[in-house]
Amino acid sequence: MSILVSGSVALDHIMVFPDRFANHILPDQVHALNVSFNITSLDTHFGGVAANIAYHLRLLGADPLILAAVGSDFGPYAAWLDRHGIRRDGIVVFDDVRTPQGFVTTDREDCQIWAFYEGAMARAHEASVEAVHAPIELAIVSANGKRAMLEHARALKRRGVPTYIDPSHGLPMLSGPELLELIEGAAGYFVNDYEWKLTLEQTGVAESEIEARCGSVVITFGAEGSEIRIGGESLRIPAAVPDRIVDPTGCGDAYRAGFLFAVANGKPLDVAGRLGSLLGSWQVEVEGAQALHYDLATIRSRYSAVFGARF
Repeated sequence: MSILVSGSVALDHIMVFPDRFANHILPDQVHALNVSFNITSLDTHFGGVAANIAYHLRLLGADPLILAAVGSDFGPYAAWLDRHGIRRDGIVVFDDVRTPQGFVTTDREDCQIWAFYEGAMARAHEASVEAVHAPIELAIVSANGKRAMLEHARALKRRGVPTYIDPSHGLPMLSGPELLELIEGAAGYFVNDYEWKLTLEQTGVAESEIEARCGSVVITFGAEGSEIRIGGESLRIPAAVPDRIVDPTGCGDAYRAGFLFAVANGKPLDVAGRLGSLLGSWQVEVEGAQALHYDLATIRSRYSAVFGARF
């Protein structure tokens, strides 16, 4: 059985600003913001939240199925997925547009400013869940075109597939009622701490109500670890400390892959959170969201060394 990963497949253009954004943005002048950052490096990597999650799931030994839309320039990316044994029968190619592109600038404190060209992602709803006939044991609906996120979540829930919701960069495009619909009946809801505050603001409901609408809420806090809220209880998950910080791009996707893999293998949620933390911290040690190379045996050894327990 497969883990279905719905979301973007994109090219990431990663730029590094060797200073702090805060040194160049005047808080009382944000209404007339006009700044330029002198970039010291520019690299292009294969990315997109769905592909990033699928990449880590495949390294762990799972069988991810990406559901996404790409454009006429997909050839090199297709070859990359093939080389890593990642299925792409759920990816639809549109020859009249380009593959989505992300442009991110990271400062020396790992703060990021993103711009995103959606390209084929605007038609991602045409890569439908109904066209997937393979058995699905678990799914995640991550950042995508708004229509795709809503329709995919509805279809997966109707099919009875345990589905996690992870709007991340797509959260601002959702209205409060749309966001509540996505969360309702989901197996879990992934957010970072900023996105959690934005969720509460957009929906206008209390934290307890959000938590009651889905199986679990997973909130990540970067270097402060993460928290899993389920059934009125809270599980605090410690952060795994990276040996070095090179590039935070994709660390949240790595966390989600580790979490999903553990859940799919029947592990408790605290173990799922620890595996997610482990992969997320390891991801920041390399440049590029699909640059790590490991296998499950390596992960088991690293998990034991970091947490003093077996996975």
